[in-house]
Amino acid sequence: MRLTLACIAALLVCAPAKPQTLPGFAAGSVRPELDWEARFRVIPDAANLRTYDQRLSARPHHVGSPYDKDNADWIFSLFRQWGLDARIETFDVLFPTPKERVLELVEPVPFTAKLEEPVVGGDPSTEQRAEQLPTYNAYSIDGDVTAPLVYVNYGVPDDYKELDRLGISVKGAIVIARYGSSWRGTKPKVAAEHGAVGCLIYSDPREDGYFEGETFPAGPYRPKDGVQRGSVMDMPVYPGDPLTPGIGSTPGAKRLPLSQAETLTKIPVMPISYADAQPLLAALGGPIAPEGWRGALPITYRVGPGPAKVRLKLSFDWGTKTLYDVIAQIPGAQYPDEWVIRGNHHDAWVNGAEDPSSGAASVLEEARGFAALLRQGWRPKRTVLFCVWDGEEPGLLGSTEWAEQHAAELTRKAVAYINSDSNGRGYLNMGGSQSLEQLINGVAREITDPETKRTVWSRLQARLISEGADRQELRSRADLRISALGSGSDYSVFLDHLGIPSLNLGYGGEDTGGIYHSIYDDFYWYTHFSDTDFAYGRALAQTAGTAVMRLAGAELIPYDFGGLSDAVRRYLNEVEKLARDQGDAVAERNRQILDGVFAATNDPRRPKALPVVEQVPPTLDFAPLEHAAGLLQTAAERYRKAALRAAGDGSKLAEASTAQANAKLMLVERALTLDSGLPSRPWFKHQIYAPGLYTGYGVKTLPAVRESIEQKQWDEAARQIPRLAKVLESASQAIDSAAAPLK
Repeated sequence: MRLTLACIAALLVCAPAKPQTLPGFAAGSVRPELDWEARFRVIPDAANLRTYDQRLSARPHHVGSPYDKDNADWIFSLFRQWGLDARIETFDVLFPTPKERVLELVEPVPFTAKLEEPVVGGDPSTEQRAEQLPTYNAYSIDGDVTAPLVYVNYGVPDDYKELDRLGISVKGAIVIARYGSSWRGTKPKVAAEHGAVGCLIYSDPREDGYFEGETFPAGPYRPKDGVQRGSVMDMPVYPGDPLTPGIGSTPGAKRLPLSQAETLTKIPVMPISYADAQPLLAALGGPIAPEGWRGALPITYRVGPGPAKVRLKLSFDWGTKTLYDVIAQIPGAQYPDEWVIRGNHHDAWVNGAEDPSSGAASVLEEARGFAALLRQGWRPKRTVLFCVWDGEEPGLLGSTEWAEQHAAELTRKAVAYINSDSNGRGYLNMGGSQSLEQLINGVAREITDPETKRTVWSRLQARLISEGADRQELRSRADLRISALGSGSDYSVFLDHLGIPSLNLGYGGEDTGGIYHSIYDDFYWYTHFSDTDFAYGRALAQTAGTAVMRLAGAELIPYDFGGLSDAVRRYLNEVEKLARDQGDAVAERNRQILDGVFAATNDPRRPKALPVVEQVPPTLDFAPLEHAAGLLQTAAERYRKAALRAAGDGSKLAEASTAQANAKLMLVERALTLDSGLPSRPWFKHQIYAPGLYTGYGVKTLPAVRESIEQKQWDEAARQIPRLAKVLESASQAIDSAAAPLK
């Protein structure tokens, strides 16, 4: 018996290891690919990342500033120095900057806001006064208004419902809202819809200051005079240059008159610090704010209106500025007309060591790593583009204008777009098209977490389990779910407008702070309180670079549609439940109203009068969507089997059938778009993902159906259900068409 066991053990030791597989790669291609990836992941160097970040953030570099162009020229020179084919593409865009900013409390006691962030001793970047943009919100209109002040909590639609219950109107008032709960541009939009004449947005210390921890420079959180700049462009209508929607803002492009730009605010709006906000809030009377509305300032939070009255005066230089997008290209050896695009932006509101230089530094190190591999003999099958965008901060300007200008070519050639933005210390955040879910999970299993030395995939899984998410699914599902994308970074034009599968990657969660879009987002802050040794910048370069290599190196584009099918089923369940809940809520409100009327009469059966009750919504017919979701699931399963069979026979992946399949695969995500776009939002063509009309950055999945239900537009919802079903059917047909050559 012992001899038999020994023989078995010897056989097990000598047995060849089970061959590894990679989606999209023939069996004989897997080992060379993994070897090249391993070589690449050794190259990124934290010292280089530190150097790039320090150089990029050395001076303020907002759109139109001298250092913005200087950075673009420097990035271009690095690409050329590394032997890459590089160019700078320019676009001329509307970018307003402040001429006058006044905020005064005129009643009951005078107070003039400072509207200035003070210098911090020991942090030299904060002293660069002449180059810093003042605190403001880009794309606010000019205005000079004096009016009573009303506190509106976060300034989202539900907050105005609470004001209605309190009997408070904001018509003719200036509202003050705190940052949080929604994108900043939603706050003046909703305020204007309710009749307000001006809007102030402040950073409350509960979310963004001393309530969370020590403030800068002693700690990472926002000091009392810190201000969050930012765009209030109505990007859920369309991002990019407000004057050239849908086309590149090149010389000679047809531009709208300023008066016709849909994405400017309707009322003047300005951000302020909590030091400037406190006297204004303290002067408010009226009802005490609901408990959930109270921040961390040492005052009694009241809603108003009165006795506080404020004056807000803003004027802007509505000039045109030049953007500088830096593009480097590595030609594909086998499929040069299939493009894998990697991007991050380089412009900042001020110095921007975290946002965006921490992410831009990783892109640069990836490009350097690829250049080193080229010298060693590596060649990607597909063309790789490295894009470092300008103008992201004001409204995704550089990426949008570039993609609109090259839309026809991108529609034919783009395989995927991989984005990053800010980067920090902590966990991998994965968002994107579910067709890339399997790909990025596979990559995450290859990357070592700098702190725990586990894979970043297993660390993220452990965190999600500890947070109480669906633990059974997290332990049993092959891949972690990736989040759907809304807007807020440079992937938007690729995914939402052109239907190009996209990913958004970055690390964070262990480096919280409150310097976002302030003068304190600089190299001093970043190297004291965030990714201090740039270990996670290196991890981001390894992660995104490996994903690019797999997309560029696979014989068959490594999409998988099981994740898409699964996600669509979940989204469909959500909107069906939303519709049921809306109906149940209306019925319950009506029951309560009628019960109250009957109880108030002498004869419960004969009320004196019936109040107006809300019409119970009609039952929506989701059968077309249910059928289409089933077709999508079946097509996804058929494609996966066909791809696995083809990968098992290396010769098949080398045949012309693979090229045919790739051409058809690139049409699948495009099939999820409609040329007519979303209702009232034709720029947003994707029918599965979009930013919400009132969430800004936050995603709305199945947006045409979901938002129609949320807004109780039942006839519109009924129209959108079969429309979306046809989109899903088209995607299913595209998947089947891609599978056909593999059979």
